[in-house]
Amino acid sequence: MFNNWAKTQTLEAITAHLERLEEKIIFKLLNRAQYHLNLSIYRSIKKQPSLFMQRLKKQEKMDAAFGRYDIAEERPFTLNKINKKPPKEKFLKITNFNKINLTTDILQKYFLFIKKLCQPGTDKHFGSSIEHDVYALQAISERIHFAAFYVAETKFQQNSKLYVDLIKEKNHSELYKKLTRAKVEENIKKRVEKKAQRFQQGINKQLYHFVDPQIFVDLYCDLIIPITKQGEILYFLNRKN
Repeated sequence: MFNNWAKTQTLEAITAHLERLEEKIIFKLLNRAQYHLNLSIYRSIKKQPSLFMQRLKKQEKMDAAFGRYDIAEERPFTLNKINKKPPKEKFLKITNFNKINLTTDILQKYFLFIKKLCQPGTDKHFGSSIEHDVYALQAISERIHFAAFYVAETKFQQNSKLYVDLIKEKNHSELYKKLTRAKVEENIKKRVEKKAQRFQQGINKQLYHFVDPQIFVDLYCDLIIPITKQGEILYFLNRKN
């Protein structure tokens, strides 16, 4: 987790951190886009997990050993037995943050997204493709879960009266509407598009695969923003008191 955030715990700090994560996600995905789709890496063979899933599981086992999943925004895709202790800081009002794990939805949507991002066919750079997939997915998951926990708690504290009755009623659809801030989402999409364009300025397109910035906007529209709001609802429903 970003260290300065633990000291401030303000909406401004959250927003700044989310903007930094935008850049992290874009860079990771631009690296993945330099390789073809290489669809075979996602296919299971003779009941064996795909090469991608094998690499992801090994990465997460190593990460778990070094404490990656001891903080709220880092949720694993493949591991079931992970640390269930609550976050060390007292800002989050939840006893078991493993109840908010959106990785299944993220993975399903990512497999659809990757077909937009990468050139079709194969270049046989399987290892590099998988490596960048794993890093990109972890960055996307970190962004979604960070917002699901910290943005949700901040929104609750700012307007608890608005949310208490809806939480008691478990009114998912109305919570989703209340969590939707059209102007904020539009600003995010514009910012992501500009960053994706800027990060690719001056590249040699004969050597480097240029990714249409709209593809990153689609990522936020189809994957990051809606799944984040699902996570915020889960946080509300599992929030103490």
